[in-house]
Amino acid sequence: MSEPGTVPQIHGRRRSSTDRSVRTLASETDLPDNQEMLHVNDHIQIAESEFDFSFVRSGGPGGQNVNKVNSKAMMRWDATASEALPPGVRQRFMARYGHRLTKEGVLILRSQKYRDQARNSADCMERLRQMILEVAAPPTKRRPTRPSRGARQRRLQEKKKASQKKQSRRRPSLGD
Repeated sequence: MSEPGTVPQIHGRRRSSTDRSVRTLASETDLPDNQEMLHVNDHIQIAESEFDFSFVRSGGPGGQNVNKVNSKAMMRWDATASEALPPGVRQRFMARYGHRLTKEGVLILRSQKYRDQARNSADCMERLRQMILEVAAPPTKRRPTRPSRGARQRRLQEKKKASQKKQSRRRPSLGD
């Protein structure tokens, strides 16, 4: 990829050291065949070859350029066919985000936050990364517990107080 100490390139363009692009790449040693990856966590890395980007005209800011440049990024990712997701994570991803998938199991993310393609595509990838991180950790199982003796006594005391308060609001009976 790049020499140590030099600025890496993204899509044929030099990335400055001040560029705040949110794309997270795995280290060179983790990459099979020098392929760029979306690094989600230590166990989940998705090859960028699984993503299909298309660019269309965007609304919003851009001045005179807005009608000439295709800056809105649309990222398609086949979540059902991706081998990067472990089965448990895939199952939780489908349960949580199934409503956002097409019938074929493809997730479509769009971004038009920024005025250039690279930042919008990086934004799509960061949003996917956050979605996967939300379901990466398995949920903790609920351990059923019982109320303590003190909690039961406090609940019964509150019930007695409420009962006495309501009884004191009644009309006195004639026999008293």
